Amino acid sequence: MTTEVIIAGFGGQGIQSMGKILAAAGMLMDKQVSWLPSYGPEMRGGTSNCHVIVSDEPVGSPIINVCNALIVMNGPSLEKFERYVAPGGCIILDSTLVHNEISRTDVKVFRIPVTEMALEAGIPSFAGIILLGKLIAETNIVSMEGFEAGLKYVLPEKKHDLIPAEMEALKNGINY
Repeated sequence: MTTEVIIAGFGGQGIQSMGKILAAAGMLMDKQVSWLPSYGPEMRGGTSNCHVIVSDEPVGSPIINVCNALIVMNGPSLEKFERYVAPGGCIILDSTLVHNEISRTDVKVFRIPVTEMALEAGIPSFAGIILLGKLIAETNIVSMEGFEAGLKYVLPEKKHDLIPAEMEALKNGINY
């Protein structure tokens, strides 16, 4: 099975970190992975996206022209990448920040107020983790155990105390 995901938003929203954690989780589950970051020169506040592929087979190219899933955290990213989603795929978006209409009727759409949920929980950076939870629920791209291993691999050890709370945020996304 191959799952191709585009994650997009503004710099500073954790877009690249989301992709790194997902790719690390796949790698630690003995999958073939690719993570291709892309961001504007202005970084924080500029555009940011990444392509993540997790597969049982070797990955031929890190560039995604058609994806199974799209995660978006701002309106411009939805406008840019909506057309990349394969029919039957899914779009998972932060409804706190993305108010655009979706023109597609051949994809599943999940609007989750993750920024609001993360702010209420007191940890704004968990918005992306909640979105990744929904991605896992819809695609089975990685297991929860694999995701937790990915967190441990990517996060510096001094932040490992946050992992139990991050796993709770992930469960919130899975169950949304």
